[in-house]
Amino acid sequence: MAKKIMGIDYGEARTGIAVSDALGLLANGVGNIEERDINRLINKIAEKASELSVEMLVLGNPVNMNGTLGPKSEKVAKLAERLREKTGLPVVLFDERCTTMAAHKFLNETNTRGKKRKGVVDTLSAQIILQNYMDSNRML
Repeated sequence: MAKKIMGIDYGEARTGIAVSDALGLLANGVGNIEERDINRLINKIAEKASELSVEMLVLGNPVNMNGTLGPKSEKVAKLAERLREKTGLPVVLFDERCTTMAAHKFLNETNTRGKKRKGVVDTLSAQIILQNYMDSNRML
């Protein structure tokens, strides 16, 4: 039986959130959390996870294009540990390379511009991260 999973695209100002369907087949963007304070962000993510009844968190890991881990990746690893402690849920770090570029490409193709684009890109990135994670873990 599949687990309901939350995908998270962490950002300094805005964090995108997505959730899987109950079968673990499709990721759906559910919005952003606009929060700069890390403690408040952790609380808001935990509240959203509880509200959506998820059983697992997938956090986008900003791996450098050459495959190395930089300061942003270290920050995300610390966030993952704090989310594990706060929620009691398993937290998986998943390589998010190129997800923001893919989100921008999609938004270009759909002619999404201006403020609407700014609000959607993080949610779409979270959705792409979660979908890629589920696709990579699906038994063929």
